[in-house]
Amino acid sequence: MDFFAAQDQARRLTWRLVLLFLAAVAAIVAGVNFIAALGVMAAGPQFGAAPVAHWRELSPALYGWVTLATLLIIGGGTLYRIWQLAEGGAAVARMMGARRVAPDTGDPDERRLMNVVEEMAIASGTPAPGVYLLEDERSINAFAAGYSPGEAIVAVTRGCMEQLSRDELQGVIAHEFSHILNGDMRLNIRLIGILNGILVIGAIGMALLRGASVGSRRRRYRSDRRSGGGVIAVLLLGAGLTAVGYAGVLAGRLIKAGVSRQREYFADASAVQFTRDPNGIAGALRKIRAHRLGSRVHNRYAEELSHMFFGPVYRLGFGGLLATHPPLDERIARIDPSFSPAHEPPVGSFTPLPGKSSPVTPLSEYQAPAAPASAVTGGSAPEPAEALASIGHPGPEHVSYAQSLHAAIPALLLTHAHRPHSAATVLYGLIMQTAPDREQKLDALCAQEG
Repeated sequence: MDFFAAQDQARRLTWRLVLLFLAAVAAIVAGVNFIAALGVMAAGPQFGAAPVAHWRELSPALYGWVTLATLLIIGGGTLYRIWQLAEGGAAVARMMGARRVAPDTGDPDERRLMNVVEEMAIASGTPAPGVYLLEDERSINAFAAGYSPGEAIVAVTRGCMEQLSRDELQGVIAHEFSHILNGDMRLNIRLIGILNGILVIGAIGMALLRGASVGSRRRRYRSDRRSGGGVIAVLLLGAGLTAVGYAGVLAGRLIKAGVSRQREYFADASAVQFTRDPNGIAGALRKIRAHRLGSRVHNRYAEELSHMFFGPVYRLGFGGLLATHPPLDERIARIDPSFSPAHEPPVGSFTPLPGKSSPVTPLSEYQAPAAPASAVTGGSAPEPAEALASIGHPGPEHVSYAQSLHAAIPALLLTHAHRPHSAATVLYGLIMQTAPDREQKLDALCAQEG
């Protein structure tokens, strides 16, 4: 499947998501109407209303107003979250409290991470995504977010950056690039917004329960029994909405599991296809399996973004029915058929990992390596159709070429290319280097800048 076909498939999957969402909304509306009817039946006589023996005897107008209010609340919650994340990947990273890694960072681990991300971007022919770090997370995990490859970001936990070897880190980044290239990111962000509307109902129920509890204590303190029916009605309504809210959480997890689980298998396979090194991503999954923290993320938004991560951010029961990711052992076995859990370290055991080699690129004369055979034929430029087919569809030869190309760039040039104030100068210099009328263009550029 090529880049553009994968994007089309992701857009078609959005309709599946919409249908699942509408089914969940219909169930929530029915539940809220039922709870509202019970509340009215309990509180009616206390306010002088005629007693109602059954919910079917209530006015249809009541159900109409309750339905409208429920839809407005769900729609408002969805639109609010979508508005919050309108900026795309950067907004998701800030939501998680991630710090952007400076392109010219001097930290060895951060420099290595930037190199791996840039190499994958070169290999895939897409813009390099912004790179973010979840400073306080010592587990091994990562995610990609954004509406399009042009504004995508990749975020990794500190444990992922520090505990993985370069090949393992490359496998994780290749997995995340699969999500970028196959259009999963847009679907994932829409899923965040859609499910937020469902969860608002439960939040309102909890607020009503807290308010009714305070009101009940005050009533007992004043020995005022006239408002007892109202408090009971609010308690019933709050408890009912909370129950509906938990049902909404369950529906949200089922939707996330149904949408994302198979896509994780596909991203794992794509990572192996990109790098031709199954040991990289398999090694990363093995280390998650043995790490005492696994891939768990301790963040208030981890549940909301659980479907976006490389590994599961929490542990769930129900036999994995609600899991957003396939079991680790199954993922490893699909990549490495020789894998046997019986011969692996116990799950959750922790072994300090060896240090990593320095990622610093040596200062050397720039010599561009030969482009892969699939990119250049007979020394001539590729045909437009061939170039388009290669976008977003890197192979191992593209990754190898990107690594050698990146490593061959002089360290000083690479440093200045990463700094905003000097990157334009580097670009102008590269353009002027091959221009036949270099002096005239340089004079024109200086006149324009002056």
